Amino acid sequence: MFKKTVLTLFITLFCYWSPSTVKGQLEPMQIESDDLNLGGDDIFNDFKEDYEDTKVLEDENFYQYARFYNVALTIGHTMFDGNRGSAYVNEPPTFGLSLNYFIDFRTSMGIGWAYSQHHFFIDQAVNGYNPDPPGAIAVRCLRFFINYRHYLDTSNLGTAITYANPYLSLSMEYWYVTNRFIDQSQLDNEKGGGFGFGYGGGLEFPIKLKDTYLGIEFLIHSINFHDKYTQKYRPILTGSGFGYQNLAGLGYTTKISYIFGW
Repeated sequence: MFKKTVLTLFITLFCYWSPSTVKGQLEPMQIESDDLNLGGDDIFNDFKEDYEDTKVLEDENFYQYARFYNVALTIGHTMFDGNRGSAYVNEPPTFGLSLNYFIDFRTSMGIGWAYSQHHFFIDQAVNGYNPDPPGAIAVRCLRFFINYRHYLDTSNLGTAITYANPYLSLSMEYWYVTNRFIDQSQLDNEKGGGFGFGYGGGLEFPIKLKDTYLGIEFLIHSINFHDKYTQKYRPILTGSGFGYQNLAGLGYTTKISYIFGW
């Protein structure tokens, strides 16, 4: 009886899972083309629309709230380290003027110049001035530059930091230096230039949004001065006596700016 029941069940299942039935159940699923068009004709439509809306909003905010240009009048202090720093006595202030163009909220390009004064005193014979030392030498530095600024994203930071508009700065520079011999007027002035770059950062505090700002900036300068490796001021006796092996050294500028924007 049991065997008969099992045989009957087997025959029933075999008939149900016949090839024609299986074939019907395994027919490839028909995919409508509309199923792939999540956003209409283009699957990326929603993304494109969101991106375009964001760009429009950014442009509107830029034209409404951002500066296009600014002019900065600067005053500050320039100094050096190394042998140049040891030789020079700085005569502040440093004066400057710059013009910046804003590409967007976070990027600007600019040009400008700065002027600083220094002097040094050689009262003993040195390699290039023997036996008569040159005495007092007035130094005038005129710096021309092209700079790039990146204003940091402070949207997730505190209000105070956002208000300060922090930025990073990188500049290409040309320094033109004139050495005038005050005590030895018969000597011709020494003139020469050198290329370099500056890097640093600053803050800009709005006095009136889009119109006027107060800026603070610190820069480090690496310059290939024409007299960077001069031997004129080297001691006559190597390893002893007064003088400087060269005039190498980095420059440093700290400045305050009054900025007009529009």
